[in-house]
Order: sequence, then C-alpha cells, then structure tokens
Amino acid sequence: MIKREAEQQIKLLAEQFKAVAVVGPRQSGKTTLVKMIFKDKVYVNFENPDTRLFATDDPRGFLANYPNGAIFDEAQRVPETFSYLQQILDESEINGMFIITGSNNFLLQETISQSLAGRVGYLNLLPLTLNEINDTESTIEQRLFKGCYPSLYKENIDPALWHINYIRTYIERDVRLIKNIANLITFERFLRLCAGRIGQLLNMHSLAIEVGVDTKTIGSWISVLESSFVVFRLQPYHKNFNKRIVKMPKLYFCDTGLATALLGIQNAQQLDLHPFKGSLFENMVIVDFLKRRFNIAQVSNLFFWRDNVGNEIDLLIDKVSELCPVEIKSGQTVTNDYFKGIKFWNKISQQEGGTVIYGGSSIQRRSNHIQVIPYTSMELI
Repeated sequence: MIKREAEQQIKLLAEQFKAVAVVGPRQSGKTTLVKMIFKDKVYVNFENPDTRLFATDDPRGFLANYPNGAIFDEAQRVPETFSYLQQILDESEINGMFIITGSNNFLLQETISQSLAGRVGYLNLLPLTLNEINDTESTIEQRLFKGCYPSLYKENIDPALWHINYIRTYIERDVRLIKNIANLITFERFLRLCAGRIGQLLNMHSLAIEVGVDTKTIGSWISVLESSFVVFRLQPYHKNFNKRIVKMPKLYFCDTGLATALLGIQNAQQLDLHPFKGSLFENMVIVDFLKRRFNIAQVSNLFFWRDNVGNEIDLLIDKVSELCPVEIKSGQTVTNDYFKGIKFWNKISQQEGGTVIYGGSSIQRRSNHIQVIPYTSMELI
C-alpha cells in the first residue's frame, strides 16, 4: 500500500475533533486510507441501497447500532443522519468517534456546515502526489498521461481505458446526483471543452457560446466540476502591484490523466509534440502544490498574477511573510526566457528571489536568489 502524506494529519484531526470528514474525488484513496488508520472501527458504505434506506427511514435507530462510532463512506448520500449525529457527538466525550468520507464536496460540506460545524475536522484528499508515487523511471509524458489515481499504481490497468470509464461513470452517476442535468451529452461536450482550456483564463461567456448554453448555466456547471473535484480555479493575486491586472481565474484539472483522456490523447507518445504538453505540465505542478496544502488540512494559498499586457507569473505561493513567485516550464533546457516573468515581478514588487520549475534534472542557483529546480524536487520550495 502507498503511504499517504495525509495520514498523520488525519490522526491529528481525530485527536482534536469528535468526527473527521475526509472528502475527495472517487477513487482518490479515501476509503483505503481511513480503513487502514482506523482498523478497529466498523465500516459502513452508504452506496449500499439497503444501508442507505435504513439510515434514511430511521436515522436514530440506524445510529444506535454504532455506539462506539464508525466509518461512514459516501456520507453525502444520507444527509438525514447528520442532524441526529450532532446530538450523539455533543453527548460524547470521545474524539475521533465517527470518520466520514464523501466524494461530493458541495453536498457534504453543506450538510456539515448546517449540522456539525465546530465538531468536525475537515481534510480534502486528492489523488497521489508526485512524492507519494515516487516514480524515478517514467518520462514527463508518461506521468502526464497516467495521472495520479491510486488504482493505476496498484493494478496493471490501461490508463486510457481507466480514465474513459471513470469519466463515463462520473457523468452518469455523480452529475445526476449533484444537479439534475437533463442533457448529459451537452455536459460531456462542455467537460471536453474545459480540458481544452487548461491553464487559460476562464472566460465563461466564450465557453457558453461554444457549448450552446447561457453563461449562468456554465457557471453552475463549473461549480459541479469543482464540487466533485474534477477541476479547480486558480485565482489571480488580489493585491495591486500593478493596477491593470487580470481578474479572471485560470482553469485547471485535479488530475492530468483525466484531462488527457478528455483531450483524446490515447498514449504517452502523443504528448511528445502535443500543443497542450506545456499546459498539462503546468497543471501537474500546480495541483501537486495544492495536494500538499490539502494534505495538512489547509486551504489553498496558491495564486497567479498577470497584467493586461501579458506580463505573468504562473504561480504565486502566499506564505504570509512572503510571496514566492514560481515559473513552470516543461522544457529540459534552461533558457533566459524562463526568468523573464520572475524578473519583472521582482521589479514591481521590490523583492528578490523566485523559483523556476522545469522538466530537466539539475538544480541551479542563479543571481538575485533565483533557483532552478526539477519538477521532481518541488519539496525544496
């Protein structure tokens, strides 16, 4: 079993809160991880229709079967139980009594905020980090194509086939659960068009014209993708170092393997000269920083910066005491162009330093405290 970086944080949450909620996309390893950590707890899966019916019809009677707590898997399917669970947690002095997992952030978080606020420690678990995978043999193209879902590293499965079936299951099951979308064919087309906008500013009006729906619908559908951990929006940095800044977010996927499948890429070799290789590499690096943040139960501290004449920083990491500018380049040879964005940022922000993450293998220390590191050494930031 792959050791997960979030393991220690989940244990700490269980020591401090009456319940712990671990939320993330389907197949991200939530169930495997919590069952491993809490071996002594009874496991209950609400995907089982009989179990779900019992919990829905008689929540009080259902919860009475677990006086010592339990692991409740896919808990967003039974929101009726949370109000009754609140009383049990309030009357108990035991921390870490119930472990709740779910694959729908919107439904689960909405229910928790209404019933269990202050009683639950919350952690988002995305697929594996590059460090957890610890693959020193694969090429950049192979990493981008395969993605980071644990199943692909435990079993001998064709990534293209796995991702296609994941997308089909997601659209047919989860989309209907989150929102009653009648035309799933149109939604799938929208999803593929989103993959074609990785790393680009999210212009919902333009997307609405291409999909053939109104802008309000696009906003609603983007929220569906975010709540089920398919995409995320990287927000622009909000403080004006230059008043003519871009204020639209950028769109990224939570897994590059899913994105390559939606782009119609059928094998890693096709990425060698693919026009989206750079965007996918940027996506892989940024989501890895996001995973590391989530694995310690913290919210995102990631931004980008761009002005209206094209000066840009791919990633700004807000460390409270400092802003760390990061440029992301898929090439394996360092050129002067790699430093252009950081130098401009340092000039207007009156600071020094920064990092270039690239597809090569050597570490370099440049003047003005700028470092160049391989994407396999991101822990150095």
